[in-house]
Amino acid sequence: MKGTKIILAISGSIAAYKAATLVRLLVKKGAEVKVIMTPSAVAFISPLTLSTLSKHTVHTQIIDGDAWNNHVELGLWADAMVVAPATANTLAKMANGLCDTVLTAVYLSAKCPVYFAPAMDRDMWLHPATVNNIEKLVSYGNSLIDAETGELASGLIGKGRMAEPETIVARLESDLAAPQDLQGQQVLITAGPTYEAIDPVRYIGNHSSGKMGVALAEECARRGAQVELVLGPSRLQVDHGQINVTRVTDGESMYAACKAVHATSDISIFAAAVADYRPAQLATEKIKKTGDTLTIELTKTRDIAATLGKEKTDKQVHIGFALETKDAEKYAVEKLHKKNFDLIVLNSLRDKGAGFKGDTNKITIFDKEGGRTPYELKSKTAVATDIVNTFVHKYVKST
Repeated sequence: MKGTKIILAISGSIAAYKAATLVRLLVKKGAEVKVIMTPSAVAFISPLTLSTLSKHTVHTQIIDGDAWNNHVELGLWADAMVVAPATANTLAKMANGLCDTVLTAVYLSAKCPVYFAPAMDRDMWLHPATVNNIEKLVSYGNSLIDAETGELASGLIGKGRMAEPETIVARLESDLAAPQDLQGQQVLITAGPTYEAIDPVRYIGNHSSGKMGVALAEECARRGAQVELVLGPSRLQVDHGQINVTRVTDGESMYAACKAVHATSDISIFAAAVADYRPAQLATEKIKKTGDTLTIELTKTRDIAATLGKEKTDKQVHIGFALETKDAEKYAVEKLHKKNFDLIVLNSLRDKGAGFKGDTNKITIFDKEGGRTPYELKSKTAVATDIVNTFVHKYVKST
């Protein structure tokens, strides 16, 4: 974990005393640790203790005297955020976007993986509200470090003890120590929608957010690849030294950006939702409303994946995506062969939690040899790991 930047966020629980051991263990592993605390956590463990162990100032307020603690900067700084202990109150705030402490402010600003280790009494743990809040946090892509069973502060025996510091550190080591199995690989990824202009005001587009493609770019970079990310219109921000982002608007500009780097790419992942049609004629002025109907002639856009698939060499790997609503597997397999893909990732809008905009996805991966591997609903970060694991195992290791 040497050089890993971790935010440890502590909320008000008797289990907060374990935070001192957790900080010490993380620092001993070579991590750089910054601690933030809710005001109630200060009653259980001293900020001075944690500041001494972490060698960083401990923040307990968003505004500290005349100074403003920049929660956005902290959220961008970290490689991982760990909320431990995470009380029922803090879990509820995180799950519902309430922002009244520096902990929740940093959480809502964090771009890194977020882990939470709950700590509470047995009946609080079992309450439906807590169960729902934990499920909601996991659906956002956060990672649960499950509570343990044992004697609780109330004297009851049951589940609700915060995981031991050694358990938390082992989980972080396992997740953050990414294999460098893409070292030296050049990866091209398309992501997001494309917008095809109708006139200077209107366009044809779709609901793609680009989250799946960005998650893939980050996973590939984390594993050592140099990534060229061609990103359609999206609010997502990407900040990684091994990801070069080219922002485009329409299909032709996306194709041009891909064409420029495809020949030198070892792996190409076509995750963008490129518009299939564009207006045959682009109006140079805003089209005025003159009647009850408007007819616009559309013409097919260039199929980027199919076009570059014809130029694909035996040493290159192509991965495509299929988003379907009916006969999903049939269309996915047809597209796999038609576009010269090695793998295709299918998701269906009929699967709850899959598709555009959300933070989760449910996929099935098909390969050109006829293999079919379904996966359960997961965060898009975890789905990206599954996809990368698949093509690394099948193609990268053998080259």
